[in-house]
Amino acid sequence: MKRNILVVDDEKYIREGLVAALELDGYNGLQAENGEIAWKMVNNQAIDMVITDLRMPDMSGSELLKRIYSTYPTIPVVVLTGHGTIEDAVTAMQNGAVDFLTKPVNLDHLSVLIKRSLAGKDMADKNRELRTELENLKKKSGYTSIIGKSQKVLKLIETIQQIAPSRASVLITGESGVGKELVADAIVNYSDRRDKPFVKVHCAALNANLLESELFGHVKGAFTGAIADKKGRFELADGGTIFLDEIGEIDPSTQIKLLRVLQEREFEKVGGEKTIKTDVRVIAATNRNLEEEIKKGNFRDDLYYRLNVVNLPVPPLRERKEDIFLLATSFLNEFCKENKKNIDGFSNEARSAIAGYDWPGNIRELRNCVESAVVMCRGSQIELGDLPPAVSRASKTDSVEIELGTTMDEAEKRIILGTVAWCKGNKSKAADVLGLGRKTIIRKMQEYEAAP
Repeated sequence: MKRNILVVDDEKYIREGLVAALELDGYNGLQAENGEIAWKMVNNQAIDMVITDLRMPDMSGSELLKRIYSTYPTIPVVVLTGHGTIEDAVTAMQNGAVDFLTKPVNLDHLSVLIKRSLAGKDMADKNRELRTELENLKKKSGYTSIIGKSQKVLKLIETIQQIAPSRASVLITGESGVGKELVADAIVNYSDRRDKPFVKVHCAALNANLLESELFGHVKGAFTGAIADKKGRFELADGGTIFLDEIGEIDPSTQIKLLRVLQEREFEKVGGEKTIKTDVRVIAATNRNLEEEIKKGNFRDDLYYRLNVVNLPVPPLRERKEDIFLLATSFLNEFCKENKKNIDGFSNEARSAIAGYDWPGNIRELRNCVESAVVMCRGSQIELGDLPPAVSRASKTDSVEIELGTTMDEAEKRIILGTVAWCKGNKSKAADVLGLGRKTIIRKMQEYEAAP
């Protein structure tokens, strides 16, 4: 589909000349003889870009620029003038122009500028669409912490909503960093216990003695340092939910006591004799294969069956790649706000690297990656060089495949893009490797990004 570019100039021969040049480049050129007509066209037609003269009757190019930038900020505007000054150029750029050109216009330069500007508009539109899609998904699910549109995530949310109202124990499984704790939060959020106590215990953070006391409490004098009675997490969670993260790390003696709680819904404090009844729903999580741990003798099979009434496997990020940029956009919004930065989104090179990376650390690694990139970013978008090295190298290859029958233009494109990726986005280094000027590399990259 042809892109619509509006040329605004009170001199007819300039309008028609620019429109003819645009149409030779494959665009649909539109004309307006002043700012008033142009403004009506922008409001009533799909305009992808505007090229406007600065000084015109009725409405000046400056006024038109201000209106477009305030109302349609993603439409790029190039300002032309036959007698421009540095002050005019600075003012135009401050008012939102993407560039300021003097007449007569260098058509080759304008062609590259148009491609670059439209590529930037496409990126801004894509990032805006992602933000809108993210908000719509949150509204649709009624819960904002689990983000995704992949079938696996939608199925996970559907299962969470189905099992949340029950009292059944739930075992959440999945690799480290996939968001198992967020799944536990969602179960509680959708349950009728959402307003009751929700107690979380990270089992791997405590040794056997401390964990037993933490879970079940102790009486004064039960061991050295027990200077007073203490309530355990099960007692504190009575009527609500307890989340046992990294359940595969607990020792055999604690496993026995936990089994009794699940079977009998009662326990004694460490050093105590009084039996305490409890009404607690248990949600557990692990990144271990508990069936393998049972075979090794590290985990009780009867406890496993009690915990695994409902099993919720959480997919790794590499199996839900269509969710990556929704998650990345959510993290970008969060960390821009936290760091008081205004970043529009990710460049094409950065997006390519993020999409090509396998994310062994899953959502936790993606979150850390975006936080680091926001801190390192100096411009209005995340560039390849802003990403952590492990991620930026995802776009790196050591060879370029060029099949017989490939055109010279396409072969040149593959070589340049492959070399830039191999140089981790460093265009100066890529230019040295290829024996080209840095400006040539930049111009070529802009053309490739702008190409449909």
